[in-house]
Amino acid sequence: MMTADRANLTARVLPQMTLGTGAPGGLTSAPSPLSTSMTPSERAHERFRLGGNAIVTGGAGDLGFAVSKALLEHGVQGLMIFDVDPAEAEAKVSVLETEFPDVRIRFLKVDITDEAAVDAAVAQTVSLLGPVTTLLNFAGMVCCGHALDLMSKDWNRVLNVNTIGAFFVARAVARHMIVHKTGGSMVFVASISAHQVNFPQPQVPYNVSKAGVKAMVRSLAGEWARYGIRVNSISPGYMDTILNEGDGLEEARKIWLSRHPLGRMGQPDELCGAVVMLASRAGSYFNGSDRELPLPCFVFI
Repeated sequence: MMTADRANLTARVLPQMTLGTGAPGGLTSAPSPLSTSMTPSERAHERFRLGGNAIVTGGAGDLGFAVSKALLEHGVQGLMIFDVDPAEAEAKVSVLETEFPDVRIRFLKVDITDEAAVDAAVAQTVSLLGPVTTLLNFAGMVCCGHALDLMSKDWNRVLNVNTIGAFFVARAVARHMIVHKTGGSMVFVASISAHQVNFPQPQVPYNVSKAGVKAMVRSLAGEWARYGIRVNSISPGYMDTILNEGDGLEEARKIWLSRHPLGRMGQPDELCGAVVMLASRAGSYFNGSDRELPLPCFVFI
């Protein structure tokens, strides 16, 4: 079989990407200039204004909830949260509904590693809210352990959620964006772990999964640009969330902070500016990019 496969290599016809043309009026054209009749404050507002409907995976987590709220603050008309924890997600939805009573906010329990379930959930979202123009892929998981002890199940679990599952959601959303000819913005969460080797915790599968996200974003940005779909990522540093809490992490936290220029962890709200920028008119020329938050200054961080 191996010999036959190799023999057939010279008969292959490679599929090829088609890039955007930037033609006026097309999905890859530049946005129209902001009206000179607007006041300076109106132009500033318009630059970061969002609209349409959004999906946020992992929206019940600390980071996902912060960016969900930011989307609503900047004008998203409908929001669907995908998460695996119904109790926590429904509590977060209730908080958002109280603050944004005029916006449609929903939750679906979705295992993003289940390809069919993802396709069905995205279709249901479009049916309930309308076309989706913003996707924030914030669902993820961590895995720490010495490389010599890692098993295939450890690798599969992390890669299936952080990388492959994120792709399933993006593909399902992209298919609907293409059908509805809306274009849109996708923001994935990579990590500083996609750029550097973390210290002191060993976490090879996690680092590889996030490096995979960073590479995937650049690949999808190239393939889907012609449909007016921009794909970018952010790479947060250590954030002050439940993932980094607990007495067992105290020693590690001290090391992290000692190697950080600001000497502290980031707050979830500090990611929102970058996310809103990438999803809005302000980021309309960003595609295939990764925003590091913050820029690491050590090889091992």
